[in-house]
Amino acid sequence: MLEFRILGPLEVARDGAPVVLGGRKQRSTLAILLLSANRVVPIERLADDIYAGAPPVTAVTQVQRQVSELRKLLGADAIETRAPGYTLHVASGCLDLERFERWSEEAALALERGEARAAVDLLQAALSLWRGEPLADLSHEPFAQTAIARLEELRLAAVEQRLEAELALGRHARVLPELETLVRDHPLRERLRSLSMLALYRAGRQAEALDLYRRTRESLVEEFGIEPSAALRELERRILAQDPSIDVAPAPSRAEAERTILVVCSADDALDPLLSVTGPLVAQPGRSLIAAWLLTDERDVGRAATALDERRARLGQSVRTAAFTSLEPAADVVRLATSYDVELIVLAAPGPAGLRTLVEHAPADVALCTGPPVSWEKGSGVFVPFGGSENDWAALELAAWLASGCQVPLRLVGTAGDPGRGRRDASRLLADASLAVQRVVGVAAEPLLAAPRRDALVRAVEAATVVVAGSPSRQPFGGEPPWLVGLAGPPVLLVRRGSRPSGLAPPESRTRFSWSLAAV
Repeated sequence: MLEFRILGPLEVARDGAPVVLGGRKQRSTLAILLLSANRVVPIERLADDIYAGAPPVTAVTQVQRQVSELRKLLGADAIETRAPGYTLHVASGCLDLERFERWSEEAALALERGEARAAVDLLQAALSLWRGEPLADLSHEPFAQTAIARLEELRLAAVEQRLEAELALGRHARVLPELETLVRDHPLRERLRSLSMLALYRAGRQAEALDLYRRTRESLVEEFGIEPSAALRELERRILAQDPSIDVAPAPSRAEAERTILVVCSADDALDPLLSVTGPLVAQPGRSLIAAWLLTDERDVGRAATALDERRARLGQSVRTAAFTSLEPAADVVRLATSYDVELIVLAAPGPAGLRTLVEHAPADVALCTGPPVSWEKGSGVFVPFGGSENDWAALELAAWLASGCQVPLRLVGTAGDPGRGRRDASRLLADASLAVQRVVGVAAEPLLAAPRRDALVRAVEAATVVVAGSPSRQPFGGEPPWLVGLAGPPVLLVRRGSRPSGLAPPESRTRFSWSLAAV
């Protein structure tokens, strides 16, 4: 799998490993082909662009040599000779610009539907693809100037759109410093000034919002002899009138909003274990489930869709299903999670290729499921090994909702004390955690103390119906916690926290679990 990156210095990677490119002419040839990916680029245009409009007599031969060298690096099939020139074949999702444009378009549609949070997540993912100035290592090449200007315009438009979505979520205080910098750096962009006026007004700074309009008008009249746009004049009128239509709409409370779970599988034997875990959650009011089957062979799409439809018929109307082929599973999971405002992603271990990328960009908690399907009639309930880390809190929330939905005990496992070494037990931490879930979920958690040894912890959870554990923060997600090595029998959910505040975090928290246990 070849990946191409132009939103920064030109880079190519094969299966995640960098491909070392040649000199300026070779890099220029590749960049020109990438800017017209999957389209024919005439050889005369390549020669003209590479040699800045003054190609030598041997230019065509030089272009052919560069293409030949690129084929050696990228593979013989990467660049096709097609009259009157060449076509660079780039698979869907393998060019950062293509992903950026796709996610930006999806964000625009989300914003039109009033889904501001999904739009913010999509745009943050899109903007995270940028590694600096586009084609930074070729920025002095004449052919790149127009492309760089276009790409910078796309990035700025995406930033403006993200700020608009942030304002729709009532984050005016948060975005004001960024807007002030952008207005200073781009003094002629009326959209930025409009967003800044709106943020100032919503922050209770009406006089400053009107002063910004006055300064904008003076600048436009003096320098260009034109008045501000009709949209900017209308915003000034509404600010003067304190029009309620420009106040931020109250966001629905978390209890009022539907909570969506995304289940993703890529094999037949993974589907039922995943649904056995999430089924109790979907049965609760206000929750829905999306079951997605990501495939590598298009011939399997029909069979997978039928299998999913059968499960949907059993689980009820709160379940939606989709089956499709995917060249970049991690990116597609992030896209689904952001587009449909997902709060929990459940995957079958070991997870899709690119799991690290998925965890970095997913807005929701991510849980990896291992072991057999959960049998809720057996075992001693939901067990949570709890040490108080941010991932442990994410695991605790999921476990509490599972215990509540299935009416089974919730047990928190901590370590016993060691008086000889002055080490106290974890009972106070477990009590704090229990108070938190009682407040939010209405479930009391029973403390269970085990000796601080691996074998003792394994024995403590062997009787569980399901074990829900936070992922160790010091190792890559998907790695088994050391204390779980040797555990056989109960299924395990390994949880990594997401970026959105959850039910256990206070509503005003900007990042999940940033609060102190002292506040519980």
